[in-house]
Amino acid sequence: MKDSFGREIKYARISITDLCNLRCKYCMPEEGIRKKACSEILNIEDYVIIAKALVDLGIEKIRITGGEPLVRKGLLSLVRQIGAIEGLKNLAITTNGILLPKYGEELYKAGIKNVNISLDSLDPEKYKDITRGGNLSDVLAGIENSIELGFEKVKINVVLIQDFNDDEIEKFVRLTEKKPIDVRFIELMPFKGQHELALGKYLPGDVVLEKVPDLQAIDDEDSSSPARYYKLEGALGRVGLINPLSHKFCDRCNRLRITADGFILSCLHSRKEIDLKGSLDDPDKLKELILKSINEKPLSHNLEKGELMDRDMINIGG
Repeated sequence: MKDSFGREIKYARISITDLCNLRCKYCMPEEGIRKKACSEILNIEDYVIIAKALVDLGIEKIRITGGEPLVRKGLLSLVRQIGAIEGLKNLAITTNGILLPKYGEELYKAGIKNVNISLDSLDPEKYKDITRGGNLSDVLAGIENSIELGFEKVKINVVLIQDFNDDEIEKFVRLTEKKPIDVRFIELMPFKGQHELALGKYLPGDVVLEKVPDLQAIDDEDSSSPARYYKLEGALGRVGLINPLSHKFCDRCNRLRITADGFILSCLHSRKEIDLKGSLDDPDKLKELILKSINEKPLSHNLEKGELMDRDMINIGG
């Protein structure tokens, strides 16, 4: 399944809620978001229908996202059903990690292979500040739980924020020395509600290499990955740089996004959305709309020109 520029689309991110048990400053407004009515959000059966259509069309990897997906009622049932879809090669989840000690084992048994955990500071007070109330020890327990359970990949996602966590870069990198994890540093991207914060706090990903010159570039087996990977000599894990602004990787983007309210986006920053809700009872029409979105996938985002997505990050699913 290729788009109009010849990129093979094999990866879909499905947001199952726009609610979260944290209030990260770069993700949502301080007051939180309006809780949508149940009729506005897809139900568990809807997600399974969409997932089956995606796999039928050639999607090989699905990542469950939010908001915070572990707060969604019916999560485990959904994971089991999607995990059982014939042809799906990889089922993953992105979470803030707080509820992993509670749900990690069941997620592992249900077929989740990869876990991405968001963590922007290793300092308890700074973590509490950026998340507006989060407890760092809860996330660290979730990371340890994931390692112990034996997921194929455990990744920590760190959003680089100037004058906030740039003094912690080396500390994050050193986590990979003795733990079989990937620590990935992500450039801060501007979104509608958090535009001013992003413009004032942006750091290019290459600052990681400046602060930790011992990092050596390595090849990644997944050529479509947005991350450039590095490693400390003898380390168990890797360090990834995801640089959507300073080193655009749009030319190898292989993904789609489904929002919790049933829209498909072919680009994280595209304003083109297609509503899938009215076609869930018609498999052919549903696939037609998915293919339409793929064919309209833009060549690249235009963040550098100030073209911002109309949704907050929390409403997209990352």
